[in-house]
Amino acid sequence: MQQFAGASETTTAGRQGFLRAFAGRLADMNLAVTAILVTWFVLVIVPIVVLFAFSFFSTVQFRTVYEPTLDTWIGLFSSGRWEVTLRTLRIALTVTVIELLMAFPFALWLAKGCRSATGRAVCLAMLTIPFFLDMSSRTIVWRAILGQSGLINTMLLGAGIVDTPVEWLLYSEVAVHFGMIVSLFPPMVMPIYLAINLIDDTLLEASNDLGASPWQTLTRVIIPLSLPGIMAGVVFCLGPALAAWVEPGMLGGGFVNLISNSIESAYSALRYPVVAALSAFVILLLLLLLAVMYLIARRFGDPSSSVSVLKG
Repeated sequence: MQQFAGASETTTAGRQGFLRAFAGRLADMNLAVTAILVTWFVLVIVPIVVLFAFSFFSTVQFRTVYEPTLDTWIGLFSSGRWEVTLRTLRIALTVTVIELLMAFPFALWLAKGCRSATGRAVCLAMLTIPFFLDMSSRTIVWRAILGQSGLINTMLLGAGIVDTPVEWLLYSEVAVHFGMIVSLFPPMVMPIYLAINLIDDTLLEASNDLGASPWQTLTRVIIPLSLPGIMAGVVFCLGPALAAWVEPGMLGGGFVNLISNSIESAYSALRYPVVAALSAFVILLLLLLLAVMYLIARRFGDPSSSVSVLKG
């Protein structure tokens, strides 16, 4: 009996020691998470605050005057910048909508329709391939394909479909749209795929057993539960589209001016407060669009409750 009692006490002591060690590790993790959050705040949030503050200065004779003023913001949209802003917003929203319409069905098939693990792995690997190349390297290839002497025009002329090269394939808004869609497709697909993949298949089976049609299952189960992924995909697409400069420069050829071109021009002229104001305006525009998107998403369901469902 004493031996059993001693063994029981040893086991209890061992469990208590394990619990103390586990609690210590959790405390260390809390410290690590706090350190990461503080570092993130210093490296990301503080520079954004400085950027907003810098936008309230002005430039006089290529020198920055560190006195608070609204002149930079008042003159921000002079010289046709309103037109540039509207064009940037129109292209960014168009690209985002096209990406969403293409990415959601593909992500749905990849998460729930593709029964082959090998096929799914190949598709995911293909989505990551673009990240191995620089944006400029990925974009400049299309100039040789879309140009007047490029592959597409050569094939069209050889087949007798056209008599002269198609000019609008390059150095046009069509080319800029195409370049952005190709570049931003993986960032749109991946979060939507992850969100749909986390939806329990039993929920879909229950919806089917209750007599719901495929469309009802899609709109009342899949879309509400995948809202976090959809919103993340829109953020990953809309933000870069608003600030895009590679595609307009290489595929637009200087004929499609966006806000990024204005930022580059102001930077070349050493007008740093204007650069800060334009960059801050892009951030504010993105936050406004995200707020509108959140209100629209609430019509399909509560995104916060979707997150809790996906976790549980």
